[in-house]
Amino acid sequence: MSEQNKYLLKLYITGHTPRSEQAILNLRRICEEDLSGHYEMTVIDVLEHPGLAEDEKILATPTLIKALPPPLRRIIGDLSNTDKVLLGLDLQPVRR
Repeated sequence: MSEQNKYLLKLYITGHTPRSEQAILNLRRICEEDLSGHYEMTVIDVLEHPGLAEDEKILATPTLIKALPPPLRRIIGDLSNTDKVLLGLDLQPVRR
């Protein structure tokens, strides 16, 4: 997978709550186990950056957005079900 084909993932959370922390841990695990370094992950706290959340029309957190490659996909929740996350965001595991 070339540099331009990396997955660009943005996780929107609200503060450092147990649910937010669990979503971050789950996403890191999915990225490390299934995307094998072919990703860029950004965590955005909507309390610190409300404008970014408004721009993306974030209505609930945690929300994960796959910005690249197209099409844009989003999923809401703590990301605990790896298969649902991969399917919902149309992510193709690099190795499984």
